[in-house]
Amino acid sequence: MDKDPGQQVIDQIHTSLASSCQQMPSNLAWLQQAMHPFFFSFNRTEPDALAVLVESLYRIHRLPYIRLADRPERMLVAQNGIPNSIYNTLSSLPKRDNLSYSEINTSLLRLPNSDYFLEVLRFDYASLADAEVAAALVANEHQPPAEVKEAIEASLKIHAPEFDTRQLDALIKLLWINNPEYVKVSHPERLARVLDLYQKTQAHGGIHLEIDPIDNAVNGETHRILFGVSNPPQRDFLLQVVEVFKRLNIGVKRTYTITLSNGIFPSFLATFYVQPRNGAVLETGNPLFQALQDELYNTQIISSDSTSFNELVTTGVMNGTDATLIKALITFCHTNLAHNKPDQFDPEVVQRAFLAHPDISLQLVKLFHTRFKPNLANREALYADSLQTSQTKIAQFNTGRRFLDETRRVIFRCAISFITHCLKTNFFVDEKHALAFRLDPLYLEELGETFTADLPKERPFRITFFAGRSGSGYHIGFSDIARGGWRTLMTQGHDDYTNSANTLFRENYVLAHTQHLKNKDIYEGGSKMVSILNTRPGTPKPTVLQYLYKLQYGFANAFLDLYVTANGKAKDPRVVDYYGEDEPIELGPDENMHDVMIELIAQLAVQRGYLLGAGIMSSKQVGINHKEYGVTSIGVIRFAEVTMQATLGINMHTDPFSIKITGGPNGDVAGNSLRLLLERCQQVQIRMIVDGTAAAFDPAGLDHTALRKVILQADLDAFDAQALHEGAFIIYRSQKKHDGMRDLYKKLEKTAAGLEEQWISTDEFNRIFNQLTFTVETDLFIPAGGRPETIAMHNVDQFFKADGQPTARVIVEGANSFITPDARRVLQQRGVVIMRDASANKCGVISSSYEIIANLTLSEAEFLAHKQQYVSDVITILNRMAEQEARVVIKRQRETGGKITYTDISTQVSQEINGHYARMFAYFQANPELVAQANYKNAILAHMPALIREPQFQDRIDRLPEKVKYAILASKLASSMVYFGDDNTVYGDIIEAQVKRLA
Repeated sequence: MDKDPGQQVIDQIHTSLASSCQQMPSNLAWLQQAMHPFFFSFNRTEPDALAVLVESLYRIHRLPYIRLADRPERMLVAQNGIPNSIYNTLSSLPKRDNLSYSEINTSLLRLPNSDYFLEVLRFDYASLADAEVAAALVANEHQPPAEVKEAIEASLKIHAPEFDTRQLDALIKLLWINNPEYVKVSHPERLARVLDLYQKTQAHGGIHLEIDPIDNAVNGETHRILFGVSNPPQRDFLLQVVEVFKRLNIGVKRTYTITLSNGIFPSFLATFYVQPRNGAVLETGNPLFQALQDELYNTQIISSDSTSFNELVTTGVMNGTDATLIKALITFCHTNLAHNKPDQFDPEVVQRAFLAHPDISLQLVKLFHTRFKPNLANREALYADSLQTSQTKIAQFNTGRRFLDETRRVIFRCAISFITHCLKTNFFVDEKHALAFRLDPLYLEELGETFTADLPKERPFRITFFAGRSGSGYHIGFSDIARGGWRTLMTQGHDDYTNSANTLFRENYVLAHTQHLKNKDIYEGGSKMVSILNTRPGTPKPTVLQYLYKLQYGFANAFLDLYVTANGKAKDPRVVDYYGEDEPIELGPDENMHDVMIELIAQLAVQRGYLLGAGIMSSKQVGINHKEYGVTSIGVIRFAEVTMQATLGINMHTDPFSIKITGGPNGDVAGNSLRLLLERCQQVQIRMIVDGTAAAFDPAGLDHTALRKVILQADLDAFDAQALHEGAFIIYRSQKKHDGMRDLYKKLEKTAAGLEEQWISTDEFNRIFNQLTFTVETDLFIPAGGRPETIAMHNVDQFFKADGQPTARVIVEGANSFITPDARRVLQQRGVVIMRDASANKCGVISSSYEIIANLTLSEAEFLAHKQQYVSDVITILNRMAEQEARVVIKRQRETGGKITYTDISTQVSQEINGHYARMFAYFQANPELVAQANYKNAILAHMPALIREPQFQDRIDRLPEKVKYAILASKLASSMVYFGDDNTVYGDIIEAQVKRLA
């Protein structure tokens, strides 16, 4: 009788176990002999996992891989080392962020009875957060053993003799804080290499690659590759790096990676032991090395998950670096075409045009290469030929689908305009973290009225486009010397990104144009930089912060690639420069620009030799911090004081009045405006505040004492609700709960019985939150925060009561573009007095301008020694400039009998000054000898704060770049003509000058 099938299986299991037990001693002996000595010391805390490995050796060839350990903080995997097995396994493993350490070992011997080697992969995910590292560095409690330092120092002398030992103590401490276990088990030689790689990575702009040959390796290793990246992509970065080796046919034998945070962002430090396949030669400078460097550096700009990568690179259509150009072209065409036609040119439509027609994409890449590849022989002829071919190919593009073909022809023509009007790019700079392209704005004329009708008519002086791995952006400037803030829009997920990207270019253009009107009182014209960051929904806040810093660091370096010049030309020889002039461009903090990046960008500019040095960025430690001194709010409140007195007869310092404000108490403009109101205006009733966390309404005015506790300290949701008056309430965006399928938001209302808690629906919350700005009745409204175009034609009627009266009689715009131009016109036609953003909030940029003057004329020590006086001088200037413009706008409006609106007069004043400035700047540029004459020097000094006019500092104006001198003269003279003269006096001066010339 046959055995029961179940019993047969049990017997087979017994046999297998017995055989396995018999093989274990020999398996362990083989493992000891076959694995690198470091393998056991590094995995000394995993005896159980290694025991599983010993037991599994005889069947490892049957499975893709075997998990030896799988815990939240660590994964250990063993597998048969077939070609590309490491890449295949990395692709199939679960995706996790925050890789702190990885180790991939290949056995020195082939597996028993096999042609293949054993591979063991280990991944650790227990990395410290940047904030934890920063706290540990400050605490100064974590000190590595003295013998560790001695051993590393001795090894550095042998293996990295050029290492800067002045940083040794700090770097060893950093390594110890991040991963003490790694330090304990590692050989000093390995630790020395890691520290040397970290130092070189920081010294080379945050990315570094080098190779060392290995002689007589028993398992075929021929080279050690060291690769370091500051603030790398967080998810699947190791997979993308290994994909590069796979694509270039370079076999990876061993890998060790560690992630070190410096308290701000992490750095990825990797050592790969490799063997090129098919007899290929890998050595520094040869074609294979150059391809490896290009592709590894390119991982910072394109993700292997992107559609462009998968359809262009993995299919072999083009290499990774050229695919980044196509990805950049897709983004450029989308953002330039979609702001006026979002449905016809959404991201997928634009992307499909390039990916569905690789022949055209390749032709555009060829055209770009002939224009910008460094040291290209016979460039002009090649470029002319390639341009003709490209234009013909696009003109003849025809797939028989008329509407689709026309859409794609528009896209491709936009791409050609991008290439032909690009004046310089960092595309051929190896160690870039992002792409940058300096464009001649004439390309907008080629796009035509269809795609520019929604933009201000005035054209910029320059447009710079940036493209990175997780976002894109523009810097738009309306003058040669220009300044304006850098804001980053944060998005999560495809729909959120698309919604913001559709209008990115127009928003940037309008903000820059407004800034140009605002900058009329300083020597810099207006500019603005707006970037957009896209992250996955649900990304943890610390990771989002790392992505933000990565984008900003990459764009800042790309900016410097283009604008660090020598004798007018881009200093880096890999940047072909068709413009050929110095361009002094100043940036400043705006939305999502944190202090740590402000300081880092200033340091980068100094290190790389930018024309303005640390003056590239304002609001630094050695500077005038906007939030600390409330410089923007000084202008907003002074404008309000002059306007309320002149139009309503209200003296804000002594009379009772009411106000509503958007923007939180912890924000720069809103917070400091609230501070100044409470300091200066004892009888003010602040009836409404709205910020991102909450909205508060109090008909009797929010309690001053309770407000002081949160102003410049916390957001509105921290306001003490017990201080509300009867009939007041607060609704909280930041406090909600789930009720089945619904989200409910907290509302606290003060009644006669006391404070009552309610929970309201999402619809009710949004109705109240969005309506408060329109419906609360006050004398004055200051929009000091919020998204552009909050009040527009579709909702402007809501600002008026049933009897036709406005809910606020005066609006002083503290936030840029909060009200659309057509909505402004309607509001003013119906009796509202509006002081527009370009006038009312100009003092922030004026302060930044004077900060840069301090950077250019004083040493850091001198500035700090005289900071109190310098800042006081600047604040005096701010109050004067705000008041003089407010009075000019009101005076002119009355002279017209009210026929011209306040906002139009504000624009006229700006345009008059900017027009005079442009002509005068050109005049001084054509006559540079004038600036050395005494009377012109005195005019420059007249622009300076009182400190610089003192005898010991007067000669410092000689340190200013020549273009800056021309600009200061032009600015001072132009603004004086408008504020203190009139057309008759100017005309008379011209006649007098001509008469003298004829005489």
